[in-house]
Amino acid sequence: MGMEHVIEDPRKRITARVSDTVRVTLEQAAELLGSTVNQFVVQTAYQEAQRVIERETVIRFSQQDARTVLSLLDNPPKPNKRLQDAVKVFKGTVRA
Repeated sequence: MGMEHVIEDPRKRITARVSDTVRVTLEQAAELLGSTVNQFVVQTAYQEAQRVIERETVIRFSQQDARTVLSLLDNPPKPNKRLQDAVKVFKGTVRA
């Protein structure tokens, strides 16, 4: 009465049909780097995916920051007590 252990491979398969020209080019590039076509394709796609995600994230944050700044310019916040106190201290130390 043995217990069976089923180990699932966490990796999922990605396949793509490509033309002979693309296949030959990928094979040449992989060979030059001493890797398999699969390793080359996955590594290259992964690097490009990271680059796209990083670029799009930066653009999205930049647009969000710009909207925040424009909103603050249109509707400036009222000075809080800390800022008012700082202004008093500043005026007390600066002579016109």
